[in-house]
Amino acid sequence: MGSWEAFLGGLTIALQPENLFYCFTGVLAGTLVGVLPGIGPTATVALLLPTTFSLNPISAVIMLAGINYGAAYGGSTTSILANVPGEASCVVTCLDGYQMARKGRAGPALGIAAFGSFIAGTLSIVGVMFLAPTLAKVGVAFGPPEYFSLMLTSLMIVTYLVRGSMVRALIMVGLGLVLGTLGNDPLTGRERFSYGVLVLRDGIGVIPLVIGMFGVAEILGSVGASIKPEVFQKRIRGYLPNLQDWKDSGGPIVRGSLLGFLLGIFPGMSPMIPTFLSYGIEKRLSRHPERFGTGVIEGVAAAESCNNSASTAGFVPLFSLGIPSNAFNAVLLGALMIYGLQPGPLLIKSNPDFFWGVLSSMYVGNVMLIILNLPLIPLWVWVLRIPYTLLSILILVFCFLGAYSINNSTAEVIMTFAFGIVGLLLRKFGFETPPLILAFVLGPLVETAFRQSLIMSGGSFSIFMTQPISAVFILAAFGVIITAFIKKKPFAKGIESED
Repeated sequence: MGSWEAFLGGLTIALQPENLFYCFTGVLAGTLVGVLPGIGPTATVALLLPTTFSLNPISAVIMLAGINYGAAYGGSTTSILANVPGEASCVVTCLDGYQMARKGRAGPALGIAAFGSFIAGTLSIVGVMFLAPTLAKVGVAFGPPEYFSLMLTSLMIVTYLVRGSMVRALIMVGLGLVLGTLGNDPLTGRERFSYGVLVLRDGIGVIPLVIGMFGVAEILGSVGASIKPEVFQKRIRGYLPNLQDWKDSGGPIVRGSLLGFLLGIFPGMSPMIPTFLSYGIEKRLSRHPERFGTGVIEGVAAAESCNNSASTAGFVPLFSLGIPSNAFNAVLLGALMIYGLQPGPLLIKSNPDFFWGVLSSMYVGNVMLIILNLPLIPLWVWVLRIPYTLLSILILVFCFLGAYSINNSTAEVIMTFAFGIVGLLLRKFGFETPPLILAFVLGPLVETAFRQSLIMSGGSFSIFMTQPISAVFILAAFGVIITAFIKKKPFAKGIESED
């Protein structure tokens, strides 16, 4: 059965009433999360994860995935109307989107952001449809040495692509790996580093860690700060871009979609980096680069299409190789394991209904978003007027309720708050948390693959270099480290300064 036939078969699953409901719930919640600066899609998924344990895995992942690409849509609203990016990847949209709103063109800016996101989402779904099964066929040949080397390379790429110091990123990766070892040994079953504490015997749960590091830390960090987004244009008309707008935006949308998808596949590639690159490329290709930043629609089109495409592309390595490309997919990887599914080369073959149903639902969700996004703009404007103090209290309550609902244990709540304090301190001292989350989720997988490899070789480390694929990944990992220290310049920061 070809990819198109399989996609159409998955569409019949995605269009079932139950799955349509959860898809709608996911994209609506994701859009709201994108509109509100604060908790973010990663913590939201961790927060809602306990509520999905009784659901069919297909329905659950359809909803959780909808939160991710829904947030990519919603983040453009506050960027354009209030000059406050709902998501970090929407920072670039502020540059021209808010200036368009100041010129009375908020409608076309919001319209091209929605249409560009839809086109980019559609193109990236087609890319996932063809690339993920191909990668999965290649991944079947992977053994423990290849998986260890691949995951090691992924972690090194994550540290390379952080905006701050690579040394600090490596420290965060090390801390994440250490936290992942708490609890029972995956091979012998013995307790490790629990120190007699009952709650640590099963290890640290990904949900308290993520909710604390992202949700609670964000709210605690905003205490005392005056976050009052001022909506510049309260009555918005004319959402449909005119013919000239489409002529100016066609090229940036296509180029942004392709760039976002190609870069979004790489582990650790935050959508913010491709978005900055896409904006910079359009600025260089433009006949009037001096107009960028003053309210040109090309800037909005490039940023939003690239952002949405990169968000969707992250599902390729997750589903085909079991490697999360960002913190959100790391949480989703943990969710799939809880549902009894093992992401990797055999997922598509052994669970075709799951893969094609979820993939088809992404297209359905994109159609929902293009229909919902523009009519709901007045509602999002009203939401932006809610005092952030009230919102932060509500978010904290939901964070702790979500943590408590995992095992109905106050220990989970205490752990969540503790990680919130740790996350806040890490941010204050310039440490980024996504590398820690990725290392924490991958840690048990890395350890198991490493020990299985040594068992296969009788304790010889040469197995990682005698296997050709493994050797390539090991050399790539060392190459990333050497390049980073020679360059001594953060990649994303270099893009920002260039633009």
